[in-house]
Amino acid sequence: MAARIINRGRGPEIEGTRITVLDIWDYAKDNLHRDAIATWLRISSAEVAAALEYIQEHKQEVLAAYEVILERERRGNPPELQAKLDAIHQEAQAKRAAMQQQLSESR
Repeated sequence: MAARIINRGRGPEIEGTRITVLDIWDYAKDNLHRDAIATWLRISSAEVAAALEYIQEHKQEVLAAYEVILERERRGNPPELQAKLDAIHQEAQAKRAAMQQQLSESR
């Protein structure tokens, strides 16, 4: 069966995987060989080839979507989400310290 690119609502991806064409582009933009990408992502070279073909046929669309993702990463988390993540991290650190204290006291 030939590799196909489908869209289940989260962007074009390789059918039967959760690997998007943007995932492939992450490697292809650095001139990684198709077989190297396939090995790294544990998919077939034919699947990578299908994604690369899709990228070539829809280059402007793919690059625009890629830039949106890069911009989102540059912005980081919204302040309210980051505050929640920081609080969770602090709580986990406190629990870890308490467990380490208990372990050292029991020795």
